Amino acid sequence: MKRLTVAGRLIITALIIGALFVGYKYFGGEKALNQMAEDRAQNPETEASNASETEATPSESTPENSEATTSDNSAFTYTPPAPVDGKLKGVVELGASGFNSFIIKVDDQKRWALEKSEFGNSLVTENMATDEDIRIGLKKYIGGMLDFGVSSKDIHFVVSSGAAKADVTPKITRVLKSIGYVVNQVTAEQEGQLALRSVLPAEYANKAFVVDIGSGNTKMSWMEGTKVSALESYGAKYYQEGSDDSKVYEEVSSKAKQVPADKRKTCFIIGGVPFEMAKEVRKGKERFTTLSEPLAYSKLTNAKSKAGVNIYKAVKDATGCDQFVFDWDANFTIGFLLGL
Repeated sequence: MKRLTVAGRLIITALIIGALFVGYKYFGGEKALNQMAEDRAQNPETEASNASETEATPSESTPENSEATTSDNSAFTYTPPAPVDGKLKGVVELGASGFNSFIIKVDDQKRWALEKSEFGNSLVTENMATDEDIRIGLKKYIGGMLDFGVSSKDIHFVVSSGAAKADVTPKITRVLKSIGYVVNQVTAEQEGQLALRSVLPAEYANKAFVVDIGSGNTKMSWMEGTKVSALESYGAKYYQEGSDDSKVYEEVSSKAKQVPADKRKTCFIIGGVPFEMAKEVRKGKERFTTLSEPLAYSKLTNAKSKAGVNIYKAVKDATGCDQFVFDWDANFTIGFLLGL
């Protein structure tokens, strides 16, 4: 090859390439490639499914994913009756985690509709709210209600049973009295009864119960004929007391097991943490949202939310109830207004 000229080398190279091309066509190489392309065009999902199987393998190590998808997220289609010629009434809840206000329109048959709601943090149980914080916060709510059209005599204040345990509660009462308002304080049992009054439809009185997971405590209630039975257990801020998750789970479970078997078909649930859970699965502006399984809320990682999910799981496991319905409008303080 060293004695060949450059032109000779090029001629030999061209002959070799030509021979390879002839062999490729003769032995069916082109036909094989065409067939492969045709097969891929007819079955485009083959490679995608193989890839997805490879990527899906890690999910086998996270069993919570499969359990979360089994939630009974069926729609709850009940529509509450609207008030007829209703009157505006307002209430400010002095809760363990904040000052919340609600304005409803209610008629003489106790049919009601939520007109406006407002939520805020007050750090009541942490005893970090000063007299001035309380005064400014309460005046803000009062002014907003007056501007909305609520008469001053139809504005009420309620201290939740959880906030009542805080040392700062007398300070709140003192501030309200100084501006001419009366504070209504309720026990945990009364709070459970009031929650039921606002959230439990008459059609469900004989087959459902109510759970209100608050920051300071959890209330469970149900109807026994014409009487309301209510129980109290840990609230979603139990971690601040150093209470263990398993201890709280057992305590809440023992209380939930007292709910009569015939009342466990549906649970109407309200409270701060249920609000967070309902946000994850709400469809549009629906009034009622059916919650998912507890494990579906593993991404709620702040301490209060995790504690509330633990309480929710305890109630669900103890009662076997499959349908937990969150009411976006109801609150125990609205039950207070309905009882006036």
